[in-house]
Amino acid sequence: MFFVSLSSFRLMRFVSVLVACLGSGAVSSFAQPIFLPVASTPYDRQMSPISPVLNSPAGPLAGRTSLATINQWMTSLRAIPYRYSCQWKTPAQVNSEVTADCKGKAILLYAILRANGATHVRFVIGKHNGADLRTHAWLEWETTNGTYLLDPTFNRSIERVSERDPAMYIPHYAYNGPRKYRANYYGPSSASVVASN
Repeated sequence: MFFVSLSSFRLMRFVSVLVACLGSGAVSSFAQPIFLPVASTPYDRQMSPISPVLNSPAGPLAGRTSLATINQWMTSLRAIPYRYSCQWKTPAQVNSEVTADCKGKAILLYAILRANGATHVRFVIGKHNGADLRTHAWLEWETTNGTYLLDPTFNRSIERVSERDPAMYIPHYAYNGPRKYRANYYGPSSASVVASN
């Protein structure tokens, strides 16, 4: 009888180790999303009020906005008290209300960046943390100095996508102007590919 218990223990330990290895492999694969173009996403209908913002042309100040200025914008948006909304709010609605959620803060920052000439900005929907039950929204901005993660809900300053924890900021869908993408995850040797506008 003792041997049966020992065997059960070894089997449980083996299964635990196997699950841990598979789980860590899944988390590490989050580090390298590849964005595949898609015709539609599950969020398209809900996002219709913000489509004009996503499709807005870049303003005339391309390349003139400093990272310090963007950090100030993010700090101001982070100071807005968080309150979840089922509706996707436009930048004007976010500006006129006392509270905003991650979608509202991110889309307002998207509008500010575009008005100030930023190009290659993606609005991203995914998970802030791999274990989260709800989705989260943030921006990614491709520049000649690398790709930056801009999250005015949780962060006060810009960080590089390459320096983030691989278990954090896990994209599911991305929007770059009128283009839509679904994230697929592959091993660390894969490259991130997103067409720019």
